[in-house]
Amino acid sequence: MRDQADKLRQIIESIKIRQSVNQANLINSIRKKTAKVITVTSGKGGVGKTNIAINLAIALSEMGLRVIILDADFGLANIDVLFGIIPHNTLVDVINNKKNILEVLSDGPKNIKFISGGSGVEELVKLEKSQLEKFVDNISMLDKLADVILIDTGAGLSDNVMSFVMAADEVLLVTTPEPTSITDAYALIKMVSNRNKDKIIKVVVNRAENVNEANDILNKLSIVAEKFLNLKLYSLGYVLQDEAVIKAVKLQQPFSLSFPKSHATKLIREISKKIVEEGKNNSNMENTGIKGFVNRLVGFLNS
Repeated sequence: MRDQADKLRQIIESIKIRQSVNQANLINSIRKKTAKVITVTSGKGGVGKTNIAINLAIALSEMGLRVIILDADFGLANIDVLFGIIPHNTLVDVINNKKNILEVLSDGPKNIKFISGGSGVEELVKLEKSQLEKFVDNISMLDKLADVILIDTGAGLSDNVMSFVMAADEVLLVTTPEPTSITDAYALIKMVSNRNKDKIIKVVVNRAENVNEANDILNKLSIVAEKFLNLKLYSLGYVLQDEAVIKAVKLQQPFSLSFPKSHATKLIREISKKIVEEGKNNSNMENTGIKGFVNRLVGFLNS
């Protein structure tokens, strides 16, 4: 009986050790994990870029991903407006060493966190090397808190916007069927191709009248980019014209929350599924996380 009891204790102890090792391995894998950084941008303003970013964040969160949005539209921040939330601190407080990154995170709906950028670009450029290293170490904590970090840039083709575009793991480009929007989207694609032909650009057509119109734009952009720029575009999908979107903006609410059964919400969820599925299919592609993003961003800003 005593031998059996000793053996039982040894088995239990062995199980406990294995469980501790497995838990330690899991913690280490989480610590090493880095978030996927996606820049959401557009060739011109007024295409619904921020609306796409917010509702995409909600859809990704509903799928179980941890999402943080950084509002990098420093001239015209809109995320807090659409969330109906006024943030008390901005990224500038972190850059100036007044707050740590966790203190400037605001709570959005569906467990989303968001950060107001303030005048962050101007402040980043001014940092000394030691200050920059401290900021990078600080902001790298976001990699432990998020699976996906969406960066909502300003619209247009300015140097600042292009720096954010080039620094991200991948780019989500929003366009509409308007000829000027398509032209400006192509101009942005061309600028990216001149810098890095391997950059991953995924395109979303917003406010299309119908499926045929949306697919026609996606196909034409892809053909032209591949033929003249030798750059492959990836189609993420489209969001068709929907009265629910207009009503939600007036309510200062994301349409996927105000009108969860709307056609626009269904389509944004399909886009989020594509992002997740492509991430699984390309699991061998290493995300450099927010730390890698910031290091590249500063390099582009100072070049």
